[in-house]
Amino acid sequence: MIDSFLNLNPVLQAFLATLFTWGVTAAGAALVFLKKTVSQKVLDSMLGFAAGVMIAASFWSLLNPGIEMAEQLGQTPWLTAVIGFMGGGIFMRLTDKLLPHLHPGLRMDQAEGIKTSWQRSTLLVLAITLHNIPEGLAIGVAFGAVASGLPSATIGGAIALAIGIGIQNFPEGTAVSMPLRREGMSQGKSFLFGQASGMVEPVAGVVGALFVLMMQPILPYALCFAAGAMIFVVVEELIPESQRKYENIDIVTMATMAGFSVMMILDVALG
Repeated sequence: MIDSFLNLNPVLQAFLATLFTWGVTAAGAALVFLKKTVSQKVLDSMLGFAAGVMIAASFWSLLNPGIEMAEQLGQTPWLTAVIGFMGGGIFMRLTDKLLPHLHPGLRMDQAEGIKTSWQRSTLLVLAITLHNIPEGLAIGVAFGAVASGLPSATIGGAIALAIGIGIQNFPEGTAVSMPLRREGMSQGKSFLFGQASGMVEPVAGVVGALFVLMMQPILPYALCFAAGAMIFVVVEELIPESQRKYENIDIVTMATMAGFSVMMILDVALG
């Protein structure tokens, strides 16, 4: 089975990998069928863990290989890294400013993006969907990079990235479905909205893989771009959300370090 996966086209590999990450999002959302609420401390810790995974993935799986690849292609490594990294952050800032969304736990009048009359549930899903875009993109770019044949891009590293992002998608699904269930929405609807936030990942994954396969010289930029987009999401959303309650900050910090360690182990062991 593993051999069959390794022999697939990189675009199909990216698609299957992001289907897996979407499935883990759905698994997290499915907690509403078991419990109506999860303690805030657990939710905050899960978000902190997710932040740690994304920080580690941004460096070990994206930024570092991007810098090495830039050097192998004769580019100026630091310049390529800065342009790609900042480009990813700027792209996410513009998307954040334009796309209507609402972070969990906030009031409707605190919604971001263009003002609309959309329902709270829709805005909550869009908030998580927003940061699933760079995750799907990162997986697609990683699998597309393997086809370049450059030594800094490995199939093991791409698989490690998909596993890591899949792990941190579990709390993201929960972070959408649980607040909706708490507000009185049915279990089925809460689950559907929760898993819907991960639907964008297969699309972003395929786009990312196709993009780098067609334009190999921009591959280092694309890896650094995905890293910048992910770091923006961590700093703008995951860390602030996980540390709203002062009494939970210490455990959230340790959860973040645990998430970083898990992703680092995955990347070093498989990459």
